[in-house]
Amino acid sequence: MRLGVLVSGKGSNLRNLVEREFQVVAVATNRPSCGAAAFARERGLPLGEFSQRGYASLEERDTAMRDWLASLGVELLVNAGYDRILSAAFIAAFENRMLNVHPSLLPAFGGGMDAVEQALRQGVTQTGCTVHLVTEEVDAGPILLQAVVPVLPGDSVESLRARIQLEERRILPVAIEMLTRNLAARSSLG
Repeated sequence: MRLGVLVSGKGSNLRNLVEREFQVVAVATNRPSCGAAAFARERGLPLGEFSQRGYASLEERDTAMRDWLASLGVELLVNAGYDRILSAAFIAAFENRMLNVHPSLLPAFGGGMDAVEQALRQGVTQTGCTVHLVTEEVDAGPILLQAVVPVLPGDSVESLRARIQLEERRILPVAIEMLTRNLAARSSLG
């Protein structure tokens, strides 16, 4: 599968996919100065920069990003630390072919960027991460995989996030392979 990866942060999941030799054919970012964009440049990966301030609307930005990803033949899209809500038209273009990795055991602590902070504030004894299909409802698409991470006494946001990210890097490739097999099976039937 020809992967596209949407990024906004440091790029640990992008780096993991590249190091595991997934066929990453496009990296798109809304934050051209982020670590993931720098990694894409270093590796010579096609990088699309789609900062919102360059577009009149979310829909215009997402249309440009969708068209760029399509021009590179992206078959499956991974949101790997992408910090923006995508438009309905963009999601429809990648229906059942777009994954998100979220740092909680959804449905707990969904719908935002502060899931690790929420877990600590709530005093839960375990949290984790989820890989799910992207739908219009934020963090509510069908779940493919989850991994549990214990919350340890004295955990900080940084220490808990680091352990969650280890699990994200473990389950995201497995979820991509699962979805790839499912898509291949569907296309052979259709």
